[in-house]
Amino acid sequence: MKKKRIISVLLLLGGMWLSVSAQTKPIYLDETKPIEQRVEDALQRMTLDEKIAVIHAQSKFSAAGVKRLGIPDMWTDDGPHGVRPDVLWDEWVQAGQTNDSCVAFPALTCLAATWNPQMARLYGESLGEEALYRDKDMILGPGVNILRTPLNGRNFEYMGEDPFLASRMVAPYVQGLQSKGISSCVKHYALNNDETYRHQVNVKVSDRALHEIYLPAFKAAVQEGKAWAIMGAYNLYNNQHNCHNEILLNNILKRDWAFDGVVVSDWGGAHNMDEAIRNGLDMEFGTWTDGLTMGATNAYDNYYLSLSYKKAIQNGTYTERELNDKVRRVLRLHFRTTMNRQRPYGALCSDAHYEAARKIGTEGIVLLKNSPSSPKGERILPLTAEKLSGSSILVVGENAIKPMTVGGGSSSLKVQHEISPLEGLRRQLVMLQSSCKVDFARGYVGDTTSFYNNVKMNVDLTESRQPQELIAEAVEKAKGADYVIVFGGLNKSNHQDCEGTDREVYGLPYGQDQLIEALSKVNNRLVFVNISGNPVAMPWRKQVAAIVQGWYIGSEAGNALADVILGHVNPSGKLPFTWYDALEDCAAHALNTYPGTWRSDGSKVIDEEYKEGIYVGYRWTDRQKKRPAYAFGHGLSYTTFELSKAVADKKEMSLSDNISFTVQVKNIGTMAGAEVVQLYVSDKKASVDRPLKELKAFQKVFLQPGESKEVRLTIGKDALSFYDEAIASWKAEAGQFEALIGTASDQISSRVKFSLK
Repeated sequence: MKKKRIISVLLLLGGMWLSVSAQTKPIYLDETKPIEQRVEDALQRMTLDEKIAVIHAQSKFSAAGVKRLGIPDMWTDDGPHGVRPDVLWDEWVQAGQTNDSCVAFPALTCLAATWNPQMARLYGESLGEEALYRDKDMILGPGVNILRTPLNGRNFEYMGEDPFLASRMVAPYVQGLQSKGISSCVKHYALNNDETYRHQVNVKVSDRALHEIYLPAFKAAVQEGKAWAIMGAYNLYNNQHNCHNEILLNNILKRDWAFDGVVVSDWGGAHNMDEAIRNGLDMEFGTWTDGLTMGATNAYDNYYLSLSYKKAIQNGTYTERELNDKVRRVLRLHFRTTMNRQRPYGALCSDAHYEAARKIGTEGIVLLKNSPSSPKGERILPLTAEKLSGSSILVVGENAIKPMTVGGGSSSLKVQHEISPLEGLRRQLVMLQSSCKVDFARGYVGDTTSFYNNVKMNVDLTESRQPQELIAEAVEKAKGADYVIVFGGLNKSNHQDCEGTDREVYGLPYGQDQLIEALSKVNNRLVFVNISGNPVAMPWRKQVAAIVQGWYIGSEAGNALADVILGHVNPSGKLPFTWYDALEDCAAHALNTYPGTWRSDGSKVIDEEYKEGIYVGYRWTDRQKKRPAYAFGHGLSYTTFELSKAVADKKEMSLSDNISFTVQVKNIGTMAGAEVVQLYVSDKKASVDRPLKELKAFQKVFLQPGESKEVRLTIGKDALSFYDEAIASWKAEAGQFEALIGTASDQISSRVKFSLK
């Protein structure tokens, strides 16, 4: 009995101690308290020096925490396709670690081409787990700038030309990433649509085009994805740099969209202390003296939001009002990431991540063309085991062996492995125990560089033979081959798909046109696989049997491409952009607005006017009645789908309700596959000029042979609205509309009229 009383007393004392401990625990450390309460508690405890420290970089990729309060440093890293290898504290040079390899996921153009938001969620979750393992708190991505010109070197990092498609794909990516306690940093906000003069370009664009074309994906990331960070762009808008732009940051992002996260400068994107303080920038990153150009190292105290800002507060030039807003946002970010004790464990280079990369890659591959290659009318792809039995394949092209996870700018990665297209094809044929023989011919020489940012490529690309010798070898081998597969396209070198430079021409580089023309004359079973993040000119496209858009697929590139080419996976990707026959078919080039005009006042600024307004991509080709090489939303399959006539659930809708359209989709072919049902809206009569049609809903449906499913697509007033510059707001006008439903922007099978009251 005495022992029980002693235990009871000890338990009572322990409970009292716990109660007292809980009462004395600082609010900012108490995860049971609302974040806003924790933010205010931490803010009032911080000194001026501590506040200044958290709003600018302390190294190339980190910002200081508050050590006295137990708030860790904030570590960022480049994305959006994988976690970039670690670099030295103050240099771009790699740190030389052996535990910072990663899985490279497909480039975001490939993700967008899946037209499947579930793949975006899987992408974000997988990347978040890799970032967790690497002790990162923020991934600098995803990117959602609109493909305005196919010459933009950074289009491969973005999600195509259509604001609705990009919006549907970015939100689940952000949600998936942040579900792991890793902040996204959606970039590059906004109007960062070309690279070569990205620091000098001042974009002149109508308010309507800004809100209808260039902002919707960012808005979806903020309001639907609940993004915790946004990165400002290098370029200017309305004569202000976008990393401290009053209209974009203060008015639209923070006021209109109620964004409660942090605005991060692109590295070296801040140019003016007063604008940085007043116009919405929260965290300044960069390197060297001024954050952009070479100068003193470890010069972070010289940044606009560093010691000069502190001194300006101390001498009364500024109060702490703006500073406290920035610090609140940074603290909010910390409580969501570094101070989140519920963050799960991460995983690096797991089987699940490789499977995710491969699945996303196969879903994004687009079959552009697939013509019959025999008198029986049998299409050349897929190259099934039956077709290949006892046959031979000639693989041609540098892109069959060249690593594509290295290079291209800040998205360059150090991968654990990367399966090349040639290797993937050979591996799968071995697994099939196929008697098919595979030979290789270089065909052309592009960039033979073997290093990028101290990452060494695992293949020797040096070549001493001349172009004509390489073509002659490929042609001779092609004469005796049953099938020829050319892996060509672009790469991630300067003036290709690469940050910092734009493409100089629309055509294929390195004499590939000459190679393909020569091969097509000696073998009519020619498949061209284009590896790129951009459309390219293909003057020979009618001369080849099949064309596949192969993107930059990452670590599992070779396996994913072989899956589709050999028919293990039925292609279901759809183009996220218009594929022009010629560069002049693109509005920005037809109207001679790219790359803008240098000012004559010596200010080193280029004014680039978006004269096409809202008419970007398919909106422009529709208006011009110009048929592109391949339309937005185009993508073939190895099976055949049949769509019934679409039916609406009502003939008239009001502003407060929705309208739904149903269509029956049936797989009438012999292979399981997926189709994307696309719904476009046409305003039959409006007070403003409107596109002939605009994408407003889509759904991907997977079907077995003979299976059918009902697809229901629902839209509301947002799908009918335009941005009215007269009232600076969105407006839906009563009147007649038409829903256009099909499988591509040029393959409309149903038209349903309805009205808005």
